[in-house]
Amino acid sequence: MFTGIVEELGEVTAVETLADASRFRLRGPVVTDGAKHGDSIAVNGVCLTVVDHEGDEFTADVMAETLNRSSLGALVPGSKVNLERPTAVGARLGGHIVQGHVDSVGTVVRREASENWEIVTISLPADLARYVVEKGSITVDGVSLTVVDAGPDYFTVSLIPTTLALTTLGVKQPGDPVNLEVDVIAKYVERLLGTRSPSEEPTR
Repeated sequence: MFTGIVEELGEVTAVETLADASRFRLRGPVVTDGAKHGDSIAVNGVCLTVVDHEGDEFTADVMAETLNRSSLGALVPGSKVNLERPTAVGARLGGHIVQGHVDSVGTVVRREASENWEIVTISLPADLARYVVEKGSITVDGVSLTVVDAGPDYFTVSLIPTTLALTTLGVKQPGDPVNLEVDVIAKYVERLLGTRSPSEEPTR
């Protein structure tokens, strides 16, 4: 499990295209500290498994399903990426519960700069809109953010200087894709309410 608090801005150093997957080599001195084979690292919000690591770089295999459901397929050597290790048991939950399982890819629609922050509008598929509420949480490229406004096929977020400086969201431009993961609790609640039988309805 992750929290959506990015630990460092890493970089893709190599991409190898395989028959039905891709192998990425990424640089991240913070997340590779103590890393070992089989560990998980979130890359732009996608939970990947460390195949091996050497120095401050690690490799991870990305299957076709993940490439199709996320924006990782657009990464090339030199691309900057948000990196986060799983949260430790007993650690503070600085963001919100993030699984690293991308629901869909959204698109940056526009950016509105102010003196100290930016309001960014991001599109999302209409079937995900029901999980996004004002002042609720959403993960964008692995960053835990609070929703400012929620529309039928878009939402807005306010980015503070720290987020702009230390994550990929500081340089994303209109038209750029971003990975989206909605709050998993909302999906569980919907499933439970949708499958509740009449006998399970609460009595008044």
